[in-house]
Amino acid sequence: MRAVIDFSAPADIVAPQLLGCVLTHRGVSIRITEVEAYLGEEDPAAHTYRGKTARNATMFGPPGRLYVYLSYGIHHNGNIVCAPEGTGQGCLLRGGEVVDGVDTAFQRRGTQDFHNLARGPGNFGKAMGFELEDNHTPVALTPRETEPEWVRGPRVGISKNTAAELRFWIPGDKTVSARRGRPPRKEN
Repeated sequence: MRAVIDFSAPADIVAPQLLGCVLTHRGVSIRITEVEAYLGEEDPAAHTYRGKTARNATMFGPPGRLYVYLSYGIHHNGNIVCAPEGTGQGCLLRGGEVVDGVDTAFQRRGTQDFHNLARGPGNFGKAMGFELEDNHTPVALTPRETEPEWVRGPRVGISKNTAAELRFWIPGDKTVSARRGRPPRKEN
């Protein structure tokens, strides 16, 4: 029996539950292999840290919706809104394996490298076909049948709250972005 995700739970609880689920959007389905949790106004790295704005309003709910934003002026990155309405939490979609709509994803991405189709949030968004008008769209998510092995560690590609272990991924999966799914090295 498949477990149903309660998107009204905090983002750090929802994040590992997304691993192994399949997100479908605009003719492409991706098995999620890597996500990062952003904890709203208590998290200096979150878009919602300073409160609600026109840009981030979708992040304040309701949960279970897409929040798409433009990163560096070129990438449409996607988040799944989590936590009770009004809290501004979400899970950034960082990596995944295209399981349906591969030809469409290849065309959108302009590459023939299968494992890189949705590796990294910008590539994930491009493979999915995310656009700003997708904000507030309910997610089409197929729950996983079994829980995969997963690990957590610090988020990557941010400059604030860098030590928070809010990145979750399936270790060793070829579609995981930075470090290819290996946990960070421990210093002796």
